[in-house]
Amino acid sequence: MNARERQSAPAAQFGQRAAAAVADAHLRKSFRGAMDFLIARRAAQFPDAGALERQRALAEQIRQYSLARLPDLLEQLERKLTENGIRVHWAEDAGEANAIIVGIARRHAAKRVVKGKSMVSEEVGLNHALEAAGIEALESDMGEYIVQLDGEKPSHIIMPAIHKTKEQIARLFAEKVPGARYTESVDELIGIGRAVLREKFMRAEIGLSGVNFAVAETGTLCLVENEGNGRMCTTVPEVHIAITGIEKVVEKLEHVPPLFGLLTRSATGQATTTYLNLISGPRKPGEKDGRNAELDGPKEVHLVLVDNGRTQAYADRQLRATLQCIRCGACMNHCPVYTRIGGHAYGTTYPGPIGEIVSPHLIGLAATHALPTASTLCGACGEVCPVKIPIPDLLIRLRGEAQHDARPGHAPLVGQGAARSALMDFVWAGWAALYTRPALYRAFAWLATRFRALTPPVQPGWTASRTPLKPAARTLREQLLERGERN
Repeated sequence: MNARERQSAPAAQFGQRAAAAVADAHLRKSFRGAMDFLIARRAAQFPDAGALERQRALAEQIRQYSLARLPDLLEQLERKLTENGIRVHWAEDAGEANAIIVGIARRHAAKRVVKGKSMVSEEVGLNHALEAAGIEALESDMGEYIVQLDGEKPSHIIMPAIHKTKEQIARLFAEKVPGARYTESVDELIGIGRAVLREKFMRAEIGLSGVNFAVAETGTLCLVENEGNGRMCTTVPEVHIAITGIEKVVEKLEHVPPLFGLLTRSATGQATTTYLNLISGPRKPGEKDGRNAELDGPKEVHLVLVDNGRTQAYADRQLRATLQCIRCGACMNHCPVYTRIGGHAYGTTYPGPIGEIVSPHLIGLAATHALPTASTLCGACGEVCPVKIPIPDLLIRLRGEAQHDARPGHAPLVGQGAARSALMDFVWAGWAALYTRPALYRAFAWLATRFRALTPPVQPGWTASRTPLKPAARTLREQLLERGERN
């Protein structure tokens, strides 16, 4: 089963999952508390609203400039990485990405892959592909390790296990980690996880990581993290494989600090993360061997650049803004829908507002047309986005694309018109007929007011949370005429 097939069914069941999440009072309380904490942390990092807007404007310019030159920058990145000794691979879709990585693992007779945090590897279903090939894949980010141990998917792109309490994690470790005792001490739980992971780092033949920014000018892969597991993944094993989407490239190293500063403060409310790793090549001859002395790097480094639907967004001038995302998760933390239902309800790798505009390109509108409607359009996501992605505008655009055939001059999206139905076409045709023919409209209004007692008490899509709509006893025109006669 490929990544597209694994995600399409859950996305189609969004309504049921959302309803179940709303009914879970414990989940709602946990998410509300966590999101309030993250919102406060972020706000504390940006006390000067004017300075924040200047930083956002600069970050937006950097991302738009990078995307405008994306084809050239990708070629430049490949050349420079190759010069630096990093092998570059191109993957059009999830299947190709998995085949490339499995192929590298088999060439090295690898039995174990230890993974740093990588949403793209989650996106392409890499763990399933490695497992099918008989290769153990272990998540080393603590949150990712917890959800993997429990057979779940991440519920947040920055904090994968944010939906779990310490009591749940304590029970999980006691049940599934050999030799672990039940404890609700967070420090002890972290210690248990680290002990397992440390041993895996030393035994794994391959380390895998994501990439936050790829610098074309220098051939540098930038990796942002807090736990040190990313540095372990990229230095201890003999082979390092990095995987990222094609949109993560920037032209110059000087473009990284403005994005880095906004990423860390928007994501976790930190002025900076514990680690910023800059990787520009494998270990050179004569350098110390990480297995015998200091951790100086692997002998072999690969980069897998993944398209997987990104060029569809890139081809459209408006939808291209989707690719500006730096994966901070701020839009999720401030979204009134996400904070009530959590990430699992979306059924896709990327939940929340950013997932609603990214997922239709990754797995098609047929599987995701319900997601762009999972928004109040309050605008909070656009207001907090550090690179100023106009998320509400893109949500409206995708809602329209799901309901209509491709417009002239625009390439159709995968799954274009998937939400369209003959019934809705009939309803809107009738609405148009009423509102473009005055005589017909007056006749309808007269009938609606005179027979208002026949209004159905259940009105799909409305009365689930509202009182039924019922016509007034007289039309507005009739009431105005009556007032004029009395006057």
